[in-house]
Amino acid sequence: MRRGSTGADSSASRMGHTSISAVVVLIAAWCFCVAAVVLSLCVGQYPLSVAQVVQVLSSSIWGGTGVPVEEAARIVVWEVRLPRVLAGLVVGAALAAAGGTYQGMFRNPLVSPDILGVSAGAGLGAAWGISIGASMLVVQSMAFGGGVLAVALVWLAAATVRRHDPVLVLVLAGIAVGTLLGAGVALLKVLADPYTQLSAITFWLLGGLNAVTLADVRSTAPIMLVGLLPLVLLRWRVNILSLSDDEAQALGVHVQRLRLTMVAAATLMTAAAVSITGIIGWVGLVVPHVARLLVGPEFGRLLPVAMLLGAGFVVLADTLARSTVGMELPLGVVTALVGAPVFLWLLARSGRWSAADG
Repeated sequence: MRRGSTGADSSASRMGHTSISAVVVLIAAWCFCVAAVVLSLCVGQYPLSVAQVVQVLSSSIWGGTGVPVEEAARIVVWEVRLPRVLAGLVVGAALAAAGGTYQGMFRNPLVSPDILGVSAGAGLGAAWGISIGASMLVVQSMAFGGGVLAVALVWLAAATVRRHDPVLVLVLAGIAVGTLLGAGVALLKVLADPYTQLSAITFWLLGGLNAVTLADVRSTAPIMLVGLLPLVLLRWRVNILSLSDDEAQALGVHVQRLRLTMVAAATLMTAAAVSITGIIGWVGLVVPHVARLLVGPEFGRLLPVAMLLGAGFVVLADTLARSTVGMELPLGVVTALVGAPVFLWLLARSGRWSAADG
């Protein structure tokens, strides 16, 4: 009896320690995100102090603090940097949440939001819009629609295949459709006007926040929230998807319906994010890895940490993209330069852990 009590106390102690550690990590991730925002608002070709940024925001939101605000500082903060920061926050959080969802759902930590062709579909839609001379709003709408339709095509193609692992079939269908759509993008680049359209398509595919406005953020943020809501409400069920389909069904879960809900939610978030920024790689792959390393694989703890880290990472990467050299670098290039080495380090670290466990 005494031994049983000791074991129960030890288990409760471990659970309490895990909860405390998760809270500490969540607070640290929040601080990282806030620090990235402050740095982004202050750093640039027109450097500002934290006090100047606070004065500008206070003057614009609450009507001022009695201290005169320079017009140049107001324009830089309110019209140039703040839209980029807000876009970076929502896009980074959306991509990280989608990546964590796909990794849990497909039982594979190497999965990213691109696995079902959403980025390839968005790229084809945007390239098509640019090639016909459409306005930016139409290009963004075509990118969003292309991403959603690409995933719908993948799901329908996978649904026609029976007597095989549904997860494997879905991934293979995503690879096939993504390759086909990528070929379509390449064809449009070949046919595009090399002096105007080709460069616009190329820069869109490389990703960036330089053309994002507050109106873009206001129009896409609600879509991302709609996609996030099922992930929050069903967060505990994502853990069940890490089991086999038979085990999940034995626990009373309708696997196919839940998987469709998760795919639809993650697709909405990714398509909305990519439609206003272009393709930004590595966020949905690396950030969930880091979050899993910090708080473990339980999706309820992983989701908020991944979203905060993803938001801060994109904002910080955008700051580096526009302030490191004399010209602005594509955001997708910066995230790749940072994300790929981090991912290799995580792989090496996990390899050492596996060897030690063996």
